[in-house]
Amino acid sequence: MLQLEVQAQEQTKPQPMKTAVMVIGGAEDKVHGREILHAFFNRSGGADAQIAIIPSASREPAIIGERYRAIFQEMGAKRIELVDIRDRVQCEDPAYHEFLEVCTGVFMTGGDQLRLCGLLADTPFMEKLRLGVWQGRLTLAGTSAGAAVMGHHMIAGGGSGECPNRSLVDMATGLGFLPEVIVDQHFHNRNRMARLMSAVSAHPDRLGIGIDEDTCALFEGDGIIQVLGKGTVTVVDPSEMSYTNQPYIGATDPISIYNLRVHILSYGDRYDMRQRKIIPSLGEGCVTDQTQT
Repeated sequence: MLQLEVQAQEQTKPQPMKTAVMVIGGAEDKVHGREILHAFFNRSGGADAQIAIIPSASREPAIIGERYRAIFQEMGAKRIELVDIRDRVQCEDPAYHEFLEVCTGVFMTGGDQLRLCGLLADTPFMEKLRLGVWQGRLTLAGTSAGAAVMGHHMIAGGGSGECPNRSLVDMATGLGFLPEVIVDQHFHNRNRMARLMSAVSAHPDRLGIGIDEDTCALFEGDGIIQVLGKGTVTVVDPSEMSYTNQPYIGATDPISIYNLRVHILSYGDRYDMRQRKIIPSLGEGCVTDQTQT
């Protein structure tokens, strides 16, 4: 029994990474300042960046892939390749594997997270990509559907505008780059707080991360999450949850959750996943707590 508990703890603790994973809530600015895309470009090596774009989640992968290619070309990337996988057999393409050996950044676009997982999960290509991220050889970014797949448990769909209930969220298995979290995107823009809470109530060993549009949760190798962009990142922490009726109720019955911790983070704020605590930003433009003496 103790061994199983230790294995469960190992599976859910922050994975050791030497680079960053950028989890983007969708609809990131592609025209004006492009802050988030510039951050990915710079972390991928700037003018030396060799970027792989994976548009497989999209129904129009060639169109969306070319759009991102044009953006990163304009920024000055050294090399950009579209990894346009539309069939699992293509995951064995030697050309894709060879580029993974040398590329410095991988960008997964939006679309349908189930399609993306269906194409990439449990393939040699995905194993090589995951290893590259954990070894620090490349920077990974995913937006919208590309963000949803980051955890082991993935929100595949669901509704909004209701109280938390089991029928509000459809779960599936993600790609597991950040297995300790459950990600939801377009978060406050689409009123998805109850959906994320419903997911976390079913998986209280995970950390819920809700990311607004044009906002990025930047996961560093030291277990720190930092917020970039114009919106907020919502952290739903069930580590001190004392009770939920989730296992005992019907699919549409309201879920009770006791002692759930929720944090709303904005630009520059940081959160320590290991310590489960906020690291407030004291940078320019931030307002500190004036009630303390």
